[in-house]
Amino acid sequence: MPAARITHGDRALEAERDAILAALAPVTEGIAATFGPVCEVVLHDYRHPEGSVAAVAGSVTGRTVGGAMSEIGMRMLARGDRAADELNYLTRTGDGTMVKSSTMVLRDSTGAVFGALCVNVDVTAVGQAHTLLGALAGIGAAPAQPPTTTFGDDIDSVVEAIVDAHRLRQHRSWAELDRAERVRLFRDLDARGVFAVRRAVEQVASRLGISRASAYHYLSLARATADAPADAPTDPTDAADTTTTPPGGTA
Repeated sequence: MPAARITHGDRALEAERDAILAALAPVTEGIAATFGPVCEVVLHDYRHPEGSVAAVAGSVTGRTVGGAMSEIGMRMLARGDRAADELNYLTRTGDGTMVKSSTMVLRDSTGAVFGALCVNVDVTAVGQAHTLLGALAGIGAAPAQPPTTTFGDDIDSVVEAIVDAHRLRQHRSWAELDRAERVRLFRDLDARGVFAVRRAVEQVASRLGISRASAYHYLSLARATADAPADAPTDPTDAADTTTTPPGGTA
């Protein structure tokens, strides 16, 4: 298959995106300095999912330049040009830090999404004070804990965290899932942007304890039935999926 031809328009669009990122890099420093040590600002270039962090100021999630996107970024990547800003949402890091975040997508002159500017504020102390004051005043229980998000420079750890979160929710092994549930699992992972990352199919297969061929099979089914009921008639080839978890793997 011949290589894709790069046109003058493509080069101009890439140059425009580079210029937007370059212009926003010093803005990250300004925002972080304004809010102080509890604030982190991360500039993402979605053209490079495995190393999307183009600039970072402050340290709340421990990100560094060249690091990978989080599952939030992967979700944005999966939505493509339909992605929209997500503002003032709460999440937690793996060490329990409570973070209030805003993710603002970056678009080029054609309207295509190619990156994001993210602001993360450590509100752990505020949450603790809220709980303490509520307890002292006797005005109700503490608010529900927000979901945990994996932040890290290693994209593999992010993919593994998403897969493991699914397994924890269902409390069942792959072998115990029926066909509809398996297809639904792959459809959900695909919607979260997991398979936009290189080698993700192989990694998911290993984490689930199935063969790479089975993983590709269920991903194909998930995409083919994206708008159809998950309990459609069973594909006869499903009977061949008898892969078991390798020693030391997870099921």
